[in-house]
Amino acid sequence: MSTLSASPDRVSADGASSRLRILFVAPYAPSPIRVRPFQFLRQLVARGHAVTLVCPTSGADDVQALDTLRRLCPTVAVPHGRRAILEAYLRAVPRPLPLQAAHCLSPALVGAVREAMVSDRFDIVHIEHLRGAEVARVAAAGLSSAPPLVLDAVDSISLLFERALRHNPAPGTRAMALLDLARTRRYEAAYGRAFSQVVITSPEDRWALETLRGQFNQPPGAPIRVVPNGVDCDYFQPPQIAREPATILFSGKMSYHANEAAALHLLREIMPLVWRRRPDARVVIAGANPGPRLRAWGRDPRVEITGYVPELRSYLQRATLAVAPLTYGVGIQNKVLEALACATPVVAARQATVALQARAGVELLAAGSVSAFAEAIVTLLEDARLRARLGQAGRAYIERHHTWNASAATLELAYHAALQATPYRAPEL
Repeated sequence: MSTLSASPDRVSADGASSRLRILFVAPYAPSPIRVRPFQFLRQLVARGHAVTLVCPTSGADDVQALDTLRRLCPTVAVPHGRRAILEAYLRAVPRPLPLQAAHCLSPALVGAVREAMVSDRFDIVHIEHLRGAEVARVAAAGLSSAPPLVLDAVDSISLLFERALRHNPAPGTRAMALLDLARTRRYEAAYGRAFSQVVITSPEDRWALETLRGQFNQPPGAPIRVVPNGVDCDYFQPPQIAREPATILFSGKMSYHANEAAALHLLREIMPLVWRRRPDARVVIAGANPGPRLRAWGRDPRVEITGYVPELRSYLQRATLAVAPLTYGVGIQNKVLEALACATPVVAARQATVALQARAGVELLAAGSVSAFAEAIVTLLEDARLRARLGQAGRAYIERHHTWNASAATLELAYHAALQATPYRAPEL
């Protein structure tokens, strides 16, 4: 078990980064698709920290990810399939616990995290997402000396649910958001007293969490620090070959309700306006697990629904332009960052730009209506000089503002602030 005196060399006299022993708790196996925890693991190891990962696994899709992770750091993988998830949800129903927080709350996973806390002298426990929060909090409860818990909340999930209720066209998605919204608000409001430090991807999400604290009369508690996503700029590079003509790309995991809603919005409402003027325009929807409503669009010769692609970079490099027609969402949009890094010109809904410092008309184009979005697409399809200028400016913006090394350095500040705070005791929520 870790105490503040356990590793006297972990913070140098000038406050610079030093070697930490970090227990990294994730609610899924990090991978290049689950990019934020995967890149944080890579960066923390590269910066000299000793990291041990504990995560659940659920089937064959995680096998390759685990092979990569085990080459990166010691990894404890706990099976957690559909039956375990259902049992966790059923245990949560009579309690005020959000279903999202219960998602991974199995005795096996809690036990693995607790065993790691007890058996090794970790300085910090890094927790990924609301889905990992309760696992680590329960594991630490009752320990006489637990390491400080640092929560990477990633996004405000209650803010996402609020927006899904207003904007998602699917009744089932709205019903699930409504079912978990009140519980999630209460849980997120208490982050400040449940965790030593809290980090989040965007200022808007930080505002949402701080607003919840006030609404539920919670004490200020742990500060909320913005740690934006980065991009692997060595991997996502501008292309060395010519782009395909009149090709419009939308990318993302299509089983995520906000991405599916955005893709359908693009195809049903925006593209008919584009096709009136550019009947040659082609749309590529690239991302895993598209539902039946999206797959049906694959019968249109102007539309390609790829499903899972092992390598998204080539799609970004071939596309004439990329779009982010989000009707709702939270956090920072990796699809926009990766397109900009590939010097692919981007047209984005304003919601997709809230978390960015990118300037509309300089590094990307922003649109606030269906007609404006279609007009921006047509303008880019017809103006090669504008595409080149936006592409170069977008790449330069990423290099200035969105490197994973810079994000990891900010994350380290949260770790050291947690180490200097009052020793952690997990409260009852």
